[in-house]
Amino acid sequence: MKPPTLHDVYAARERVYPFIRPTPLMRHPLLAAESGLDLLVKHENHNPTGSFKIRGGLNLVGSLSSAERHGVISASTGNHGQSIALACQREGVPCTIVTPVGNNPEKNAAMRAYGANVIEFGCDFDEARERVEQMQAEQGLRYVHSANEPLLIAGVGTLALEIFEEAPDTETILVPIGGGSGASGCSIVRTGLARRAKVIGVQAEGASAFAQSWRSGARVTGAHPATFAEGLATRVTFDLPFEILQKELDDIVTLSEEELAGGVRLALRATHNLAEGAGAASLAAAMKLKDRLAGQRVVCVMTGGNIDAATLRRVLSV
Repeated sequence: MKPPTLHDVYAARERVYPFIRPTPLMRHPLLAAESGLDLLVKHENHNPTGSFKIRGGLNLVGSLSSAERHGVISASTGNHGQSIALACQREGVPCTIVTPVGNNPEKNAAMRAYGANVIEFGCDFDEARERVEQMQAEQGLRYVHSANEPLLIAGVGTLALEIFEEAPDTETILVPIGGGSGASGCSIVRTGLARRAKVIGVQAEGASAFAQSWRSGARVTGAHPATFAEGLATRVTFDLPFEILQKELDDIVTLSEEELAGGVRLALRATHNLAEGAGAASLAAAMKLKDRLAGQRVVCVMTGGNIDAATLRRVLSV
């Protein structure tokens, strides 16, 4: 696997933009007042699947060879799976998604609505992924990894092109890290355009294998993820994003469960947007780092809005 280049991100636009529009980059006065920062929110939650992942799915599935179009299989906690399912539906490609048992039921329902065969297996994302790898070998399907795919990273990198085209004076981008495709795409575009903006990743304290690995330089495997933010809930690092972000990422911050929940409440209160735990993580990180970010033009990537009703009730009841 070779990391994608800025050229690959520009090429991805040809497969992404027939199906989605550039997402809003908005300033919210209530958010600015509460944080004291010059904040812009990149609303990837406004995409057709409610997540930035659709960009990567459209780029990858649209690039499949005729031999690969007999079927794809992937593991997901929801947003990646929705992106692959919708892209496959548009391209007429059979799709199987394996999710952990007890996964967000609304995300599972959405994947099925997009035509995917959804199978629940394992206690977390990584056990579901291991099952996918076994099934792919048995059935000869095109395995789409959720992060180790240059075409996925190039596709999601189109959101960063939009950021720098609309706000070229951006000084910091805060972006959640689960598998790392979003942060990788932002970093590749930042460096390719020779911009000076810093890219800061955001993880959950209860699923911080990437943060620990990035800080120490030695890749670690975490325990079972302990976070309600399923978009951040992985206990391993992945080869391609880790290779990219070891070189490109400027910093990383981890958030407690209360801070993540506070981000969801902040998104609803100050931006009038429904964000899932991972999607609101960048807002929570901006609040945590507000002294450090004072005086900067900061972009928070709101990566997704697919929070289920039960989790939302629990978060709002605090």
